[in-house]
Amino acid sequence: MKGVARLSGPQVVWIGLVLAGLLVTFAVLAPRSFPTSFNLLNLVSDAAILLLLATGMTFVIITAGIDLSVGGVLVFSAVAAAKVIDGTGSLALGAATAVVTGLAWGVLNGVLVALGRIPALIVTLGTLGMSLGGALLLTGGVDLRAPAELNLGLGLARWLGVPLIVWICAAITAALALTLAFTRFGRHTYAIGSNTEAARRGGVAVRKHLIKVYGLAGLLAGLAGHLSLAKYGITGVSAHSTDNLQAIAAVVIGGTSLFGGVGTVTGTVIGVFIPVVLQNGFQILGVRPFWQQVVVGAVLVAAVYVDQWRRRARDQ
Repeated sequence: MKGVARLSGPQVVWIGLVLAGLLVTFAVLAPRSFPTSFNLLNLVSDAAILLLLATGMTFVIITAGIDLSVGGVLVFSAVAAAKVIDGTGSLALGAATAVVTGLAWGVLNGVLVALGRIPALIVTLGTLGMSLGGALLLTGGVDLRAPAELNLGLGLARWLGVPLIVWICAAITAALALTLAFTRFGRHTYAIGSNTEAARRGGVAVRKHLIKVYGLAGLLAGLAGHLSLAKYGITGVSAHSTDNLQAIAAVVIGGTSLFGGVGTVTGTVIGVFIPVVLQNGFQILGVRPFWQQVVVGAVLVAAVYVDQWRRRARDQ
């Protein structure tokens, strides 16, 4: 764990400085539009749901795995919740359905990876197609609308002027950051990513733990699906097609190594906000969307390069 902190700590500092630099730059370039309370709330609100996906992805990638299915699981869970709410009229039952559905997809991923020993890339690519296809079958290719009570209640509710969804996502992220940093679950997650065989010899139930990690990622995707349904009032089957890539990009930009064993939720939080701030700032400045994608992609490539350079420096 000390080695992990030693490797990920400086990276978190650097990306934190990058984020601060972006905020200052856009505040100077657009002083009347960017540094306003309204726009800053928009930034936080836009990042909240993605943060849940990225936090779950952090645990998966630290184990040297990958989960391409989270966007599809989000959509499927939102559709399942909408169907249950429409059929029963119960918002609570709809929320439970979304979470349980997400958990089921995550556990399926974990079982196939840990027990079936199928590469995570192949498994989650397959379940991405299955979940998106299943959502389309359930809806007939037409987006479902959330009931007004859900959208006007959870979706638009505020506490202390901040959207309730932001508070929920922030609380869950903080709890999981502490879990990763200070609990046995977190230590086992790092151990598996650093050296699976050594972790097994050290008494870690590797297969069981991997199922839990993928289950956690699925559960968070399911919850994100319900929150997305509440916020936008629609299932948005086609709107979340790149959520998995955005989550992976945020995790990698935040300093988590694609090779496993290194990463923090704190870094992921910063990694989520960097592309969100870039896109928001560019929109305010009138920069075309194509350039937004170019810059975010360049930041991702730079983050991966830094990760590889760091690994080479450690191995020397």
